[in-house]
Amino acid sequence: MNQLAAPRIARSVCPHDCPSTCALDVEIIDQSTICRVRGAKDDPYTAGVICEKVARYAERIHHPKRLTQPLRRIGKKGDGQYVPISWDEAFDEIISRWKAITAEFGAEAIWPYFYAGTMGHVHRDGIERLRHAGGFSLQYDTICTGTAWPGFLAGAGKLTGPNPEEMAESDCIVIWGTNAVTTQVNVMTHAMRARKQRGAKVVAIDIYRNDTMEQADMALVVRPGTDGALAVAVMHILLRDNLADRAYMTRWTDFSPEFEAHLATRTPAWAAAITGLSVDEIEAFARLVGTTPKTYFRLGYGFTRQRNGATTMHAALSIASMTGAWQHKGGGAFHSNSGAWKLDKSLILGAELAQGTPRELDMSEIGKVLTGDAEALRNGPPVKALFIQNTNPVNIAPDQGLTRAGFAREDLFTVVHEQFMTDTAQMADIVLPATMFLEHNDYYRRGGHTRVLYGPKLVDAPGECRSNFEVVNELLRRLGAEHVSLGMTDRDMVAETFRRSGFGELAEVEKTGFVEMPQTEAQSHFAEGFGWPDGRYRFAPNWAGVAAAKGYNWVCDPAEMPLFADHWDVTERVDATTPFRLATSPARAFLNSSFAETPGSQKRHPTPTVMVHPADASRLGIAEGDRLVLGNARGAVELTATLFDGMQTGVLIAEGLHPNAAHAGGRGINTLIGSDPVKPFGGAAFHDTSVWLRRA
Repeated sequence: MNQLAAPRIARSVCPHDCPSTCALDVEIIDQSTICRVRGAKDDPYTAGVICEKVARYAERIHHPKRLTQPLRRIGKKGDGQYVPISWDEAFDEIISRWKAITAEFGAEAIWPYFYAGTMGHVHRDGIERLRHAGGFSLQYDTICTGTAWPGFLAGAGKLTGPNPEEMAESDCIVIWGTNAVTTQVNVMTHAMRARKQRGAKVVAIDIYRNDTMEQADMALVVRPGTDGALAVAVMHILLRDNLADRAYMTRWTDFSPEFEAHLATRTPAWAAAITGLSVDEIEAFARLVGTTPKTYFRLGYGFTRQRNGATTMHAALSIASMTGAWQHKGGGAFHSNSGAWKLDKSLILGAELAQGTPRELDMSEIGKVLTGDAEALRNGPPVKALFIQNTNPVNIAPDQGLTRAGFAREDLFTVVHEQFMTDTAQMADIVLPATMFLEHNDYYRRGGHTRVLYGPKLVDAPGECRSNFEVVNELLRRLGAEHVSLGMTDRDMVAETFRRSGFGELAEVEKTGFVEMPQTEAQSHFAEGFGWPDGRYRFAPNWAGVAAAKGYNWVCDPAEMPLFADHWDVTERVDATTPFRLATSPARAFLNSSFAETPGSQKRHPTPTVMVHPADASRLGIAEGDRLVLGNARGAVELTATLFDGMQTGVLIAEGLHPNAAHAGGRGINTLIGSDPVKPFGGAAFHDTSVWLRRA
């Protein structure tokens, strides 16, 4: 009599900022309760495997500390003193304050700020309708892709590549600049399949011996910011030993005598001095990729989180064009398929609502913006109001000291629409409770594979939670805007976007849950030519063409950029004052600041730590478990020492973004990270910081 009914299984899709965008099978207990979450076995990329974070999603959606009602601040900013209010009270206060700010300072004094807390386009990008309708300041998106995508585009001319499922058909897989076990576990699914079935070799290149490195046949641990030197030395060897495909380069690239002369100086000995690798390691890697036609380069974001990140991406990408690996199934290079989709998002974005030509503010410079830096403000009015969805800048933005100072301004009116009381929500005047992905309808297109997936609403949200779509539309109504989206549901928005994009009717898409990418295998391998008008890959990167095609803003003189694929020595300098190079790498159970609140993630990562090489620790009198202080001109942060010899001396690794309060003193790791824009088009150099180190 007391037996529970068996849960039903419903199809969904992971909404988080990960290239895998896994298809999910979710156990639904009742209209408000889920149980287990598994990877969909019938999805060829997910292949039944998902990360531990999402497998434990019941911890997150049913967390007792979820926000479930609107709140108004009554104490000092950051003190956490709030009282419940109604949605009408919240909307009335928001609109009243916005109108007063607009009357005094102009609409540009209001800045809607968002990013990738959900990768669903309806609930992520709909904030742009609000921005356009209000004439509010624009956002220049630099914090993630700004250092990676330009480097790929500068060579290939289009952001696409061979289907990642082809890794299973490769004879060599090079996992470069991504700890796939931690950040996109499905890469390992297909790489290990190739090893088991074909005897493929797996190479991992990174700055420390992480979980992915442990599974590799060849693991190359380089100094941070030196991957470009390795790449051009490999190309030097390919030419020297006649392993380059000269016929392919003649037909499909801009290869020139000048480039060959440039590479003649990039010897293995030269690269060894820069990277910290041995000459033998560099020679062995070059020989492996030069004698294995079906080599698949899986290029991640990690090595682009440097001040030379764009040129490094281009240099690593160039190897596949020198070997001609693109010609083979299971060969070529891949970073993202984000440039291959032909999505019509016009309904979601609502560009026709635009009022005037507002300034564009760099999201990575939010600290400078909020503390009144005239250049960051584009010599315009101060930002007097923020409306934040899908991001947690008080924790994740660089230059955290400036960011926190800006958010602490009493004259800054901040509204945060969130699922938990994050570091940013704690600085808000109004906090609004948000839905999670199983509680609304959306679709998800991510760069890591070849499908758009539909994620339907499966359960009801707790309390008074409202979706991003609902909140944006209500604000539009109260601003007096008129738009077709105001008469639609989030499901209607998905359906109409699919129609406009030529994907057919949502009712048909629902039968399988996905739309396959409209790109042939030949196109993904650039067999019909690369993305530039002449169809040729650029060993001499076309930065100007990238800027023109994507609307990127130059942050340097174009003449500063290297003429050819190269190592560009512009990373933050280490010196006698700050002798260590720090990288803030992803932790296995966190995703940026998401999941930091769940019990399973907290158990795996209970406290902020920093890895120190034993030789450095011995010299400084540091023991395992010591409290340490890392600092530079931007501030200081406390962490706990972990001794680890899987990196080069002089390097420090701090995994994961813990909440600021997890650090003694309440200052998070991004206190140490600079917000100076990365050349050529902006971005944040999260893995490129010089610091001093001492015992606390």
